Amino acid sequence: MYKISPEEFISKVSRLINEEKATMIVEDITYNPTEGTYDSSIFTAEKNRDFNKAYRAKKNVQDYVFADGTAERSVERRFAEDMDMDDKVVVYAKLPRGFQIPTPVGNYAPDWAIAFKKGTVKHIYFIAETKGSMESMDLRPIEQAKISCAKKLFNELSTDDVVYEQVDSFQNLMNIMNSI
Repeated sequence: MYKISPEEFISKVSRLINEEKATMIVEDITYNPTEGTYDSSIFTAEKNRDFNKAYRAKKNVQDYVFADGTAERSVERRFAEDMDMDDKVVVYAKLPRGFQIPTPVGNYAPDWAIAFKKGTVKHIYFIAETKGSMESMDLRPIEQAKISCAKKLFNELSTDDVVYEQVDSFQNLMNIMNSI
């Protein structure tokens, strides 16, 4: 391939090296608590103005959810609608892009924070990563590495009340929560 297209060869080799490096780094990564905090201003930092695609939420920390994706029935939109309809969910937040976790392969932004009604599920708070597919082959290796780092972070910093998981639907989330 080098003889045919040196630029493409270099690009593909670089990508493969970075993917392997990410996999190796994730296995040994550790996180330590810091004094850094976020306040409510992270929810107003992003200026979403296209309310045509916004979902008018009932239990979200803000009045509207601006889901990723362009489809009106996107994975995130359906997830928000399902949380609004479920009586076990007290409040949830679509986390803004400004809320990021540093990883060796780039910053990672989880999708949701959810508070459940005490006693209805075993864990109260949950950071959910909603992907359209649960198949690891459908995710880029760098994205897999970021998710693995985030899972390690939340598992290391978690208490009995905080759990991180990757889900592709609200039903999948509830299945996981009921099995814990």
